[in-house]
Amino acid sequence: MTESFFEQPILNSPYEYPGRHWELDADGQPTNRTFETRRRSELITPVPKPKKRRRTQQQQEMLLGGDEDLTTAEQEYNPTPIINEIRTYVHQWRSLLDESQWLVTPETARLLKHWRHHQFESFQPFFCQIEAVETAIWLTEVAPKVARGSKFWTHIQGANAQANPELLRIALKLATGAGKTPSWRC
Repeated sequence: MTESFFEQPILNSPYEYPGRHWELDADGQPTNRTFETRRRSELITPVPKPKKRRRTQQQQEMLLGGDEDLTTAEQEYNPTPIINEIRTYVHQWRSLLDESQWLVTPETARLLKHWRHHQFESFQPFFCQIEAVETAIWLTEVAPKVARGSKFWTHIQGANAQANPELLRIALKLATGAGKTPSWRC
């Protein structure tokens, strides 16, 4: 019997790498097919199909985020290519077994070893929490030291120079309920 999206919408544990996903069609609706890979980051807004109506020219020209001056008629703001690229590099870096290849400070190496090998008794961090911190670590400690990371580091420095040249900042977006204010303890 084939699995149905509506019978089991959640395929992954929140504590492990999200290695499976449901396929979505062009309208963001489930197709009842699963894939044994992580879903790529994409801008998907699942909206029920409207009753058949003619769209006006103005409706056809409306762009997602246009009122925020991020998207214009000439260029659509889409951060997903850079997100997917960084995810790939962080995943490869996370998979390195030799600690000398991590290219991080001794303090960061201790933190990473703790997360990867500690047996949590009650509350444990979600995968997305650890991945968010690993991404910040990769961007600040590893990217400046590797050729493939230099474009990200240059982008971060440029964005910070525009906002506040005296303070380096990196912000990571996590979904509601992802545990941004953790109450877990070791």
